[in-house]
Formats: sequence, structure tokens, C-alpha cells
Amino acid sequence: MKAVLPALARPLLEPRLPAGLEVAWFASPDEAKAMIADADIAWVDMQPTRLVAEAIRAAGPNLQWVSTIYAGLDAFPLDVLRAKGATLTNGAGINAVAVAEYAVMAMLVAAKRFDTVLHAGQRHEWLGDAPGKVELDGTRALVVGYGTIGRLIGERLTAFGVGVDGVTRSGRDGTLGPDDWRARLGDYDWLVLAAPSTEATKAMIGADELAAMRRDAWLINIARGDMVDQEALVAALKARRIGGAVLDPTEPEPLPADHPLWDAPNCMISMHLSGRSQTRMFQRGAALFLENLAAYMAGKPMQNVADLDAGY
Repeated sequence: MKAVLPALARPLLEPRLPAGLEVAWFASPDEAKAMIADADIAWVDMQPTRLVAEAIRAAGPNLQWVSTIYAGLDAFPLDVLRAKGATLTNGAGINAVAVAEYAVMAMLVAAKRFDTVLHAGQRHEWLGDAPGKVELDGTRALVVGYGTIGRLIGERLTAFGVGVDGVTRSGRDGTLGPDDWRARLGDYDWLVLAAPSTEATKAMIGADELAAMRRDAWLINIARGDMVDQEALVAALKARRIGGAVLDPTEPEPLPADHPLWDAPNCMISMHLSGRSQTRMFQRGAALFLENLAAYMAGKPMQNVADLDAGY
């Protein structure tokens, strides 16, 4: 049995790999595409993620399992994996704490308008009053996508005194279902997007949803950029129809320098850094891979098996 694995992870993986597993260590996209041709197992994470898709498309008929540290699978050729009958395990939970902390940070920055404070400091300007006077305590947040990351966001916001409602596909555990939350958008101070990107979530926040939000409400997106109709968002920000937006992801990425979002009022863009704002993602990913490898070799269920039809 052959596996193609990232050379960067070799020190973390090699001492714990089972005997008899043939391993090819890739250090470049070209090596990944060449080595996956006869591999049974592949961990071929690269940036940008289109390189992962290119490597998977180069896989041969032996491919049985693809492992990734990424939670979102929108860049993966799921049709190719389905056709091959391959299993995909994702990195859900690996960077969940970091992303949840980032979402709370975004809300605090927006509430206190710390962006305005920093810009004033860069101009050497002493502000005479606080530009942001919102206290999180007593506000309400709607978290769309109440999975691992969404629940962590909710727990942290609850500690700040924020009333939190979550949205799930099933409406489980007291959450709102997919047909329930839009009618209640006007109840919330914060709309937080934390759902996986699927066909059902594309442009889920458009002109109608933005118009339904409170005029002082903020949109916080730590999920995927394609969940927001960005033209509608620019229009809403320019017309001051919502309080503002903090966008970690955008569509496309990188966002072109001349894109109107950069100059939209009350819009902060953080270049899809939330999941990388920590130091242990690779170590956690290696540990998860080794646990799943042991289960795979023993014919036991693996963790984080993705639903290729649902897209996460």
C-alpha cells in the first residue's frame, strides 16, 4: 500500500507510520501530481487549494482515501472522488478554536470600532471620544451554521452576555432550521456566517437578507466568501443599510486590489486568516491523520468522514 504525504509533515509522521506502508514525500505541486498516480492514500494539502484539486485529478485508480486538514471542501473535486469511490476525511475541528476566537475578535473590533482607533493612531490623531460604544452584553447574535465552529462561537459569545441562536440544516437541539431564520433577521445585532460552503449556501446573504437586517447590525463572515452576494453587500454598505461587515473570506481570493469591497464604508477584510491564526494546526492535522491511518489499516471507522454528496 502506498501513501503520498507532505514532506513538511515528515518529522511528525515518519516515526509513527506502520511497517509495510510505502510512503512518497512530496515537496512541490508537480511532485504531488506525479506521486499520487499510483497511491492508495493521499494527503496533498497545498496553498492555494486549487493545487490540491489538480493533484487529486491526477490520481490513478488505486486511490482509496484522501485526508485533508481543511474543514471546507469547496475547492475539492468531489465528483472525481465519488467516481473513484474514494473516502475523504476533512479537518473539521482542527482550527475551530482559532476561528471561533477570530469571530469574537471581529465582533469586539466592530462594537468598539477599534479599526477607527487604529487608523487615528496611524495619523497621530488623538480622538476626543470613543468611536464605538456598543457593549456585547445584551446584544443578540444569529450564527448560521451551528456545527463545531458555530457552537464554539456561541459558547464564547454567551460568556460575553450575548443571546445566541444557531441555524442548522435539521433544526436540531433548539436551533433554527433552514426555512426559519430569514424571517427573524431583524431580531439580531450580529449575523455570523459559520456554515460549510455548499450549493445550498451560495449567495445565501443577498439583497433581501441585507434589507431585512437591522440598520445597525453587522455581518461577520468566517465561513466562505461565496455565501455573500458581494455586489449586494457593497450596495448595502454604501447606502448604510447595515452597520457594517467583517469579512475573513471573500470571493475571489485574493481579492483584487481594485475591488469595491476594499473601499466600502464600515467594511473590514482580514484576508482569510482566521484558521491560520494559531500555531498547532499542522500538529493537530498530523495527529488526526495518524489516528485515521490506524483505523483505516484496521478496517475500523475513521473520524471526520465527509459526505461527498452534501459537500462537507
